[in-house]
Amino acid sequence: MKLPPLKSLPVFEAVARLNSFSRAADELNVSQSAVSHQIKQLETFLGEPLFQRQGRTLALTREGQDYLEGISSALFQIDRATGQLLGRQDSSLRLAVFSSFAVRWLVPRLPDLHRQHPEIQLVLEMTGEHPVLSGRVADSFITINTDSPAFSYDLLYRERLFPVCSRQYWQEMAAGDLTHEDVTHHPLLSTFSIYNRTCGDWEAWFAEVGRQVPPATQVQHFSHMLLALEAARYHQGIALTNDYMLSNRDDAGDFVRLPLHSVVTGDNFYFASKTSRRHEPGLRSLRNWLLARAIDSGLLDDEAGNTSHRKEPE
Repeated sequence: MKLPPLKSLPVFEAVARLNSFSRAADELNVSQSAVSHQIKQLETFLGEPLFQRQGRTLALTREGQDYLEGISSALFQIDRATGQLLGRQDSSLRLAVFSSFAVRWLVPRLPDLHRQHPEIQLVLEMTGEHPVLSGRVADSFITINTDSPAFSYDLLYRERLFPVCSRQYWQEMAAGDLTHEDVTHHPLLSTFSIYNRTCGDWEAWFAEVGRQVPPATQVQHFSHMLLALEAARYHQGIALTNDYMLSNRDDAGDFVRLPLHSVVTGDNFYFASKTSRRHEPGLRSLRNWLLARAIDSGLLDDEAGNTSHRKEPE
């Protein structure tokens, strides 16, 4: 077994994570020259440069990125195994998640997680639509991205969109037997990010019943579903939203779901974690808790929740 200088590994991880020799020195409570010495020793052992230094700019080389990806999980597992033997019961886990899912579904349920699993210290990281699945980013993800073969994926939700408006707006509509034609007589609140094109959400919704958005329809555009839903709350028109945005929220009663069809977007939400870490107690508890809450809130049916949903990337 040919191991690198082991003292240099946590130094390398800290410099890469903080993108700074000085900040890594402060975190590790050593001098900056000691950090530089450890990095140089590791680079000499590996025979590869790990960082590119251009003036004040510091960046990982391709070799450095690959090496960090390889050792990060091992360092985390060493830390946890050591903590267990020392009697440390807490488990700090980073979960990367979409802002809308976090704000509208996850955060309101965190007190339940803390009651059931006080040993888990959950750190939430906001992520974009297609996050890089890497231990450098987080320990686990709620994501629609399933392109990494190193990860396992558990289904939480198959997204569908349905129209809603505020309760006051609904009363003013005096809708009665509402039709698709009636909808076009009201402002449509559209979210760009769902289909990444202007009015893509409403186009997909009307296409489900073989119709198009009439050219004269008034459409108000928003970059994010959170914004469109807030506009609907304040009686500005009809928005398309999904189940987790209204699931068991105290303010769900502010909205009325129109008695019309829904459309499946094709986006499936998964809990993702590295396959090599699936049996770690903290990750296993977090996974089971998320699946149970997805069933409780109606995002996932009970039969699906009791079935293994390991997804293999295509």
